[in-house]
Amino acid sequence: MLRRMRFVLRGLVACVALVGCSIAVQGQSGPSQTAPGQHKWAVVVHGGAGVIERSSMTPEAEANYRAGITEAINAAGAVLDRGGSSLDAVEAAIKLLEDNPLFNAGRGAVFAADGTNQLDAAIMDGKTMQAGAVADVRRTRHPISLARAVMEKSPHVMLVGAGADDFAAQVHLEQVPPSFFFTEHRWQQLVEELKKQGVPVPERPEGAPAPPAKPVAFIETPDNHKYGTVGVVALDRNGNVAAGTSTGGTTAKRWNRVGDSPIIGAGTYASNQSCAVSGTGVGEYFIRLTVARTICALVQYEHMPLQAAVDEVVQKQLVAVHGDGGVIAITPDGQLAWSFNTPGMFRAKLSEGRTPQVGIYRDEP
Repeated sequence: MLRRMRFVLRGLVACVALVGCSIAVQGQSGPSQTAPGQHKWAVVVHGGAGVIERSSMTPEAEANYRAGITEAINAAGAVLDRGGSSLDAVEAAIKLLEDNPLFNAGRGAVFAADGTNQLDAAIMDGKTMQAGAVADVRRTRHPISLARAVMEKSPHVMLVGAGADDFAAQVHLEQVPPSFFFTEHRWQQLVEELKKQGVPVPERPEGAPAPPAKPVAFIETPDNHKYGTVGVVALDRNGNVAAGTSTGGTTAKRWNRVGDSPIIGAGTYASNQSCAVSGTGVGEYFIRLTVARTICALVQYEHMPLQAAVDEVVQKQLVAVHGDGGVIAITPDGQLAWSFNTPGMFRAKLSEGRTPQVGIYRDEP
């Protein structure tokens, strides 16, 4: 009997050792994982970063921006609260921001130097690491929905230009005339920038409303959306993260310039092994530093807490190369973070059972 008990004990010790080794190996892959269905959902939203200061905002403008961000994050939260996926939440929030003329995406997009709106977007699923992206879209009402269609209904990751709009029509996404995206304040920003550069101003787009009798009162300084973009990262109750980003790019951009927003790993990235990130800033620097992927790599391989990882990239690496902007991020274990090196960033975060926390200026939590 004693011999048999010793044999059983040796087996138990071996079993415990094996289990312990397994846990240690899993723990090295990234944030700790919770069983599907046991997560609390969470979401973070941004509406662009730039020279956003109290002195440049009227009380009315500030209230409108806060309302727009709050509407978007509540829409994402409603999707997640009824058991929807992180992808659905990301798309729902960004569609609202694309329809809000205050933000540099969709209907609020800035104008390129030729007088057109050139729209970019990307979305990524952390569960499968599938991604979809579009650039230079001009007729699809919701570029973020088109990016998702590229991911789910095509064998590709990125489509650009007229081909992307053609694909959107083929999969029955809403098409609109280019004048749908026209807003007077964005047009006046283009005129002001082109005059500053000594470049001819193009004719008003076909279908745009007649010029106003009185000058448009700017509700923001021209640099407010110098790095404008909208983005969302979300975590659903199954522990899956997703990220999405949408933008009109930069005012007076030329030669069909494309920034970081639709570049997977630069402005948009998601993996259940690390985190989900959406960025806003000077796209060229985000592309060179692969900002979104670098943050997630620090979480996954260097075991950094999420806030430390976003600060490392935004406050140190970007600053070192004179890159301006910010990011929002989320992990599968529910860490939420944002970081920006500009005077402000429109932003909000919301966790299950809580109320939204909305910020604009640097001195807000």
